[in-house]
Amino acid sequence: MRRKLIAGNWKMNTNINSANELVSSIIEKIEGREPKSELLVCPPFTNLSSVNELIKDKNISLGAQNCEYRDSGAYTGEVSVEMLISVGCKYVIIGHSERRQYYGDTDEIINLKIKQVLKHNLTPIFCIGETIEDRNSGNTFKVLENQIRKAYQDIDKNDLSKIVIAYEPVWAIGTGVSATTEQASEAHTWIRNFLNENYGKESSNIRILYGGSMNEKNSFDLLSCPDIDGGLIGGAALKLESFISILNNAETTYKN
Repeated sequence: MRRKLIAGNWKMNTNINSANELVSSIIEKIEGREPKSELLVCPPFTNLSSVNELIKDKNISLGAQNCEYRDSGAYTGEVSVEMLISVGCKYVIIGHSERRQYYGDTDEIINLKIKQVLKHNLTPIFCIGETIEDRNSGNTFKVLENQIRKAYQDIDKNDLSKIVIAYEPVWAIGTGVSATTEQASEAHTWIRNFLNENYGKESSNIRILYGGSMNEKNSFDLLSCPDIDGGLIGGAALKLESFISILNNAETTYKN
């Protein structure tokens, strides 16, 4: 069974003080536990270093929300993968729909970013998902296939299992409207079958997360689906009790 990943994407929220307070509270809640699931927090760039100091010896991993695909240079405002490594990051979110929509991250740029993250032995969390127009026109799977094929362009098959996929229907991100369990399960099963058919055994261990308004109320049903390997959680990750509740729900889905 693939180990579930419960990832909190804090987006453009928290300052250093509130970030430290939130992660300290998470640490208190899981102190003494050995979670079967992997726990990940992705604060804003400005808070990565201080959060890393708090979680160094804890059962929590650190991730960034984006990166630059070049090594270094005159790219004002950008953050390189080596910079992220220096503050303790192990994961990087790539291709979130907000990056695609607001900042022009194309499929080609996403491919370059994934390659850069893999080159430095970090784990990319590669986001895919359809808009409500795509879904209503019956193009959901066509969109997902296109996004996967372009992101995987020229990536060695041996590296595929190092990539985490996050399926996030765009119409459910930050809206409070989650895909139904049936809709999410259908999409994850399609993604799993597509990977197996097109990328072979190397893809069998790829973890596929669900994003899109996962919360304490719907997380148990979603995480109980066989092809949903965790969650990329936005708003609920900023609420201590909600985030811990999602982790607890994930823990109950493991078979003894």
